[in-house]
Amino acid sequence: MVTADEEASAAAADATALPRLWYALILGFVGFVTSFGAHIVAVNLPTYAGQVGVGVAVIGLLIAVYDLAEIIAKPLFGALADRRGMKHTMLGGIALFVAASLAYPLIDPRLLIVVRFVQGIGAAALSAVSLALIGIYYRERPGRSYGIYNAIKGAGYVLSPIIGTALVWRSQFGAIFLASAAVGTLAFGLTLLLPEPNAKGTGALHLRDDDDFALSGLAAALRQTSLWPWYAVTVVNMFFVGILFGFLPVRIHALDYGPLPTGILLTLAAASYLLIQPLAGLAADRYGADSTVRLGLGLAGISVILIPLMEGVALGAVAVLAGIGIGTVWTNTDALVSTLAQQGQMGATMGIAGSFKEFGDMLGPLLIGLLSQAFGLTVGFVICGALGLLVLVVITRHPLSRMGTTAP
Repeated sequence: MVTADEEASAAAADATALPRLWYALILGFVGFVTSFGAHIVAVNLPTYAGQVGVGVAVIGLLIAVYDLAEIIAKPLFGALADRRGMKHTMLGGIALFVAASLAYPLIDPRLLIVVRFVQGIGAAALSAVSLALIGIYYRERPGRSYGIYNAIKGAGYVLSPIIGTALVWRSQFGAIFLASAAVGTLAFGLTLLLPEPNAKGTGALHLRDDDDFALSGLAAALRQTSLWPWYAVTVVNMFFVGILFGFLPVRIHALDYGPLPTGILLTLAAASYLLIQPLAGLAADRYGADSTVRLGLGLAGISVILIPLMEGVALGAVAVLAGIGIGTVWTNTDALVSTLAQQGQMGATMGIAGSFKEFGDMLGPLLIGLLSQAFGLTVGFVICGALGLLVLVVITRHPLSRMGTTAP
């Protein structure tokens, strides 16, 4: 016979059990919306520039405004979600993204900058909150789930140029916004299937039900000093992302390789970056996110330094190692930051981390571009790689980086 105590224990175990895998799959697809929406437009902006009659400066502005909107809005929406509800905030962000996407075919094309900014605002909400929800649903062992999330989200960077280019070639520039709206609509429908964050069985934190203004939670998350070293790691790793996907092609072009070797090298880098993330998440759950982040950052820094010194097969091997290091840091900083987030501040904390990602994404290509212009491509790679190793030394020696880290 089952006793009352045994029934209570079984109920408690059920209430804290990790949710099924499809929660992470759905949230990964929500993250896919923002990467897909950002890059399907960015890679086709030369076509837009030719149609409207603008120069490369406007192309740069149209790319940057999406990132700028995310930098501003991610912490705000994260803090709002902590106070007003995760799921509803995420649904609102998806709806705003879809509405902005549908608006472009109906307005003057010269207002694209407005569309991009509003898309970025919507993307900030869905991106920050989907990250936070992974940390809430999978509170105990988040690494694997963040790995799945980031692999699916990262697929947007790979698929969007292929789909976007095909749509523009077969139809017109405005068709890519309809594709973005379609992806967002599907994500909205899938999000409706998710349970409320405080529902039984999600393993969620219980959000505070006070009436403090959302910015108070944001300020509290910013004051959590144990997170500062990992925010620095996030910025530097995004430097490396910009280098790998923006300046590895420049290095390959300088070697005067043909289209086939170029395609193979870039595919290897992208595949290693995507495929390592679920494995890196599993390693974080087993060995600790902080130690795997340090390992990944060291591997990425050394690989970036070696890229301008290698050719042929050796260059391919170094590109793969760089992708592995960057992908490991990408996923496991998410897992680490989520475990360090204080109760009731998951949204604000992940929103702040997201803003640091966008800041690094903007600053990294600019830094290596300026260095390479002034001193040559090799110096640009070496200095940026050394910067990553310097941050690794700092977080290894600094006591803040050991505050709140958890054992596996």
